[in-house]
Amino acid sequence: MFSGLSKFIKELLPKQLFYRGLLIVAMPIIILQITISVVFFDSLWIKTNKGMTRALVSEIKTFIDAYENDETNKDFVIVLFKNHLDFNIKYEKNKILPSAIQERWFSPLDRSLRRELKSKNLEFWFDTVAYKQLVDLKIKYRDGYFQFFIPKERLTSSSARIFAMWITVPAILMITIAIIFLKNQTRPIIKLAQASEKFGRGENIEEFRPSGALEIRKAGYEFDRMRKRILRHLNQRSEMLSGISHDLRTPLTRIKLLLAFIKDKEISKKLSDDVNEMEKMLNEYLQFASTGAKEKTENFNLSELINLTVIKYNNSNILFESKDEIYFDGRKNLIQRCINNLIDNSVKYGEKVNIKIEKIKKNIFVTIEDDGPGVAEEERENVFKPFYKVNKGRADSKSSVGLGLSISSDIIRSHGGNIELNKSNLGGLKVKISLPF
Repeated sequence: MFSGLSKFIKELLPKQLFYRGLLIVAMPIIILQITISVVFFDSLWIKTNKGMTRALVSEIKTFIDAYENDETNKDFVIVLFKNHLDFNIKYEKNKILPSAIQERWFSPLDRSLRRELKSKNLEFWFDTVAYKQLVDLKIKYRDGYFQFFIPKERLTSSSARIFAMWITVPAILMITIAIIFLKNQTRPIIKLAQASEKFGRGENIEEFRPSGALEIRKAGYEFDRMRKRILRHLNQRSEMLSGISHDLRTPLTRIKLLLAFIKDKEISKKLSDDVNEMEKMLNEYLQFASTGAKEKTENFNLSELINLTVIKYNNSNILFESKDEIYFDGRKNLIQRCINNLIDNSVKYGEKVNIKIEKIKKNIFVTIEDDGPGVAEEERENVFKPFYKVNKGRADSKSSVGLGLSISSDIIRSHGGNIELNKSNLGGLKVKISLPF
């Protein structure tokens, strides 16, 4: 039960650090302001208004009693109350009270006035909105009614507006200042996250300058040191493989020259095949190492790139489907190498190849299907490992060292995407690539 409630609360909470920090800062202020407001309106403002309304209604009741008991000079009573109590009173003889009262139940002033008039058993009608500074109150008397014009300040206190202003404006000001400070504190974290994301995709990052609080700066410095160590490692790996390539090509060239002088053609052909296989393996090693090479990110037409790649094969069995032109920010040469590797595999092990590209929401999907023997489900994760080869259901694997899918996987994942294998509708292998748009 509690775990379910905890999960529900986590779903309601904001996911970003800035909004969580703002919630931590703003919620106590808002709760405090609401508590103070409730206490003020309940204990001070409402009770004060209630007392003022009760006193006013008592004065009106006193006026009616005095007017009724004075048989000699009734006008004097009206003047007396007007001068001393600021009442503007007029007796409307032979007139009926209006029947409809504009009831505003949300107004504390109306509720208090209605409650007190009923407690004095008076027949009444009033309007608190027709005049800005006055309340129009009519009290039935004999065959007519008294009309009172009473200043609103006799019924309600103006301090409520001042209190509301002083309790609201500072709270808004404090929250605004908190937002500015939170923005400044979360900006370095966002920059660090963006730099990490770019570096994870293999993009070139300019010199990263940590900023912000001590802990954030320390994390930034450690990230920069880690980035430089990884780049140094990648450069060393590329330089080492380049050196190995250079060193091995020379003896291979000499072997090729010596093979030309061998008279036994059968032995010469076998040795030549081994040398060619060694050269191909060497080229694949270099290609695998160069996936970490530096290349600038650019915006390019991915649909056109795939289409041009398909055209180069000059194979009518390769069908490409694209409804719209789809552009993508990435390293164009690496994406082209990935597509080439996947199409090469499909052409090598199958006859028909269907390629499709589409954009769904914030993702680009590229699917490549063939009618070859496919890959067993238990082997689909293993084929992405470097130098791993599947012999079952595949053609002779001597011409491959098992780096094609590994290179393609590295390229796609370095762009923040994903690659997975499934069974094709054609009966073979289906490669599905998803890239963030």
